[in-house]
Amino acid sequence: MPSPVPMLDLSRQYQPLKQELLEAVGRVLDSQQFILGEEVRAFEQAAAGHLSVAHAMGCSSGTDALWLALAAAGVGGGAAVVTTPFSFFASVSAILRAGMQPVLADIDPSSFLLSQSSVEAVLKGPRGVAAGAILPVHLFGQCCDMSFARKRGLVVVEDAAQAWGAEWQGVKAGALGDAAAFSFYPTKNLSAAGDAGLVTTGSDEIAERVRMLRQHGMRRRYFHDELGWNARLDGIQAAILTVKLRYIDGWTEARRAVAARYGEMFAKAGLAEPGPYPEHGIVLPSELPGGRHVWHQYVIRAKRRDELREFLVARQIGSEIYYPVPLHLQRSLEGLGYKEGDFPEAERAAREVLALPIFPELREDEQRTVVDAIAAFLS
Repeated sequence: MPSPVPMLDLSRQYQPLKQELLEAVGRVLDSQQFILGEEVRAFEQAAAGHLSVAHAMGCSSGTDALWLALAAAGVGGGAAVVTTPFSFFASVSAILRAGMQPVLADIDPSSFLLSQSSVEAVLKGPRGVAAGAILPVHLFGQCCDMSFARKRGLVVVEDAAQAWGAEWQGVKAGALGDAAAFSFYPTKNLSAAGDAGLVTTGSDEIAERVRMLRQHGMRRRYFHDELGWNARLDGIQAAILTVKLRYIDGWTEARRAVAARYGEMFAKAGLAEPGPYPEHGIVLPSELPGGRHVWHQYVIRAKRRDELREFLVARQIGSEIYYPVPLHLQRSLEGLGYKEGDFPEAERAAREVLALPIFPELREDEQRTVVDAIAAFLS
């Protein structure tokens, strides 16, 4: 039997950088600046330059980054924020935490991103009357086109948690809206050694509010102008991220090469179907025209997804389901008033999607093992 194929192997990234990372952590220990401090400022400056944005503010997690971006963007308490039901829980929970009302719209079946026609229908309906913002999720490493939101005058807060380095028409995620939120959870393309996040914006006013809100609403120590939160970035995480930021472009190109190789292998094996829905084979993900995909995940669609995953597990091949339950069907969000059948595309995607192993160091022989196993299952 072929060797196991991991969903993700962070040790392959760590080993070549081990000495640099240990030295970076050592600098923080020597400086004793564990919260914010010079390492955080250095990372913020480097991150802003990398994304071509005016401001980048480190924080404690991607979830906190979403809340900070929403709270600082001036949407207003109680306002409706349009987003997707096909995302990680934080996309909606952050809206609620910011005192706003999530309004959901369905997804496009090919890209899994917010459907423009569905958003338009929501905005014209009774739920969207007070809509003041849109929170598009750049899912799996690919950017949403948000031009229609701009035309409607909506505040745009990007959920870019999975999209470091992704682009739309030459502009990077993080610079496409009024504000954006990134996550550096250890599985992300650019990852910390724990939880960490970042808010980006081109607005001086939003940036100042984020810096204030992440420190208990303080502009001056012990003077609390607003009800903020403790959402600061640790110096150790910032130091680690500064090291990894120097390598992220190369890792992104490696991911893009892995994704291209999957496409070639599946096509050669005769397993790929045009979609958007699978029949006998699988539907492959693709890069939208005008965008640059960074392939945080490589997500296929399969009609017998659960059986396929069990087949891969038996062969020690990693996979994951992002996401098995759409947000409108989560028990904790029943109060939003949605029911099964309200978002058929998101619900069908939840039954069919399967993420395959993808990371910069994934070998061609490991990809061949994945493709051969799926071919064996489908045969």
